[in-house]
Amino acid sequence: MGRLTEAAAAGSGARAARWAGSPPTLLLLSPTSPGCAATMASSDEDGTNGGASEASEDREAPSKRRRLGLLATAWLTFYNIAMTAGWLVLAIAMVRFYMEKGTHRGLYKSVQKTLKFFQTFALLEIVHCLIGIVPTSVLVTGVQVSSRIFMVWLITHSIKPKITECTLHIFLRYNFFIILYPVGVAGELLTIYAALPYVKKTGMFSIRLPNKYNVSFDYYYFLLITMASYIPLFPQLYFHMLRQRRKVLHGEVIVEKDD
Repeated sequence: MGRLTEAAAAGSGARAARWAGSPPTLLLLSPTSPGCAATMASSDEDGTNGGASEASEDREAPSKRRRLGLLATAWLTFYNIAMTAGWLVLAIAMVRFYMEKGTHRGLYKSVQKTLKFFQTFALLEIVHCLIGIVPTSVLVTGVQVSSRIFMVWLITHSIKPKITECTLHIFLRYNFFIILYPVGVAGELLTIYAALPYVKKTGMFSIRLPNKYNVSFDYYYFLLITMASYIPLFPQLYFHMLRQRRKVLHGEVIVEKDD
């Protein structure tokens, strides 16, 4: 009995050693077994369904971009039609005023609401550049639009005595900028210059010391600085428009970078 027990123990130890050194045996499952069904389901979720989901996303991405592109095109079309109609209405109103009155006096008062609305509406041009639906320099567009907003609201709107003596032909610059852009800039500078005595006399928009915030601001000197800023800015804007003109008329490819 002792030898049999030892032999059995030795055999069991040998079998255990063989099992420990050999690779595990794969368990084959029938297609109808629950384990096989679970394995196939897991495979479908990890493989087939995942691939289908990725393929669906790949197909939806270009479709989404196309929808956004169509939406941007539709909006820009509406915006340009609205702006063209607005400036056309303004031009017709100016012509009618001249034909009826024979003078420019009182012209601004008759067209100021239309001018203010469409000139302020042009702020969307900066937004178009910021969100990327118009491939134009944000800096250049911002300077051009803000200068016109400045003239409409902080000069002609605020300084009533000079309004009746100013004739604004801003819309003409878009079509005849080679001559009218310098004329328009000169007109802006002359308008600011003519407003300086009134600003200095009344102290409008100025903050004097002492005050609880301990800050001061002189609108008169601000206008002088604004006039001086035209010296470095005007050539950049003018040559930018000339480059745009060459690109449109002659098909030149021009790459511009923001400063």
